Amino acid sequence: MNATGWPVAVRRFPRLIVSTPRLLLRQLGADDAKAVTEIFADPRTQRWLPVPQEYGPIDGLAWCTELASERRDLGDGDHYGVVRREDGRLVGCVWTRRTDWVARSTEASVSIAPDARGFGVAGEAIDALAIALLCEHGFERVELRISAGNTACRRVAEKAGFTFEGVLRNAGHVYSGRTDVEVWSLVSADLKAPAGV
Repeated sequence: MNATGWPVAVRRFPRLIVSTPRLLLRQLGADDAKAVTEIFADPRTQRWLPVPQEYGPIDGLAWCTELASERRDLGDGDHYGVVRREDGRLVGCVWTRRTDWVARSTEASVSIAPDARGFGVAGEAIDALAIALLCEHGFERVELRISAGNTACRRVAEKAGFTFEGVLRNAGHVYSGRTDVEVWSLVSADLKAPAGV
């Protein structure tokens, strides 16, 4: 069963390697665990993670290995590293989840290392991932769900070309408790050139 309630064959999330002039997005592995642990341990990142505080910190090794593998095997999504091409350093994590294979849609999220923020890395990474999914892998919709008050993430959505759709009241949670959630989307039609262009 999937999110629609209809039985469908389980599909593995596509293996992706996405390049931009500055970044490389690739699947995570055990060697990335230390960098991933540091990214998720940052207090500003923790503030907006979609898990209650009582669940504790994210284990970088589990995130890069068994949790990523489980998400892929279930067809739910995947975990990717954002690597800065100039020095080969992993500076962020992008992940997909809540994939609906009937609707051909998925939700994406991003976290960036503190010293890599403010340079457009998050927007570039999310944009590259969304375009690859929509143009190369047959997805029709990529969604961002942003906790109300997370203005930095809202700016990322805007810069990456996503459209604001509305607010889901009391639909999410962050470390401090329940929160409203903004829904932003990029759909395949957004990438098609207008007629006559």
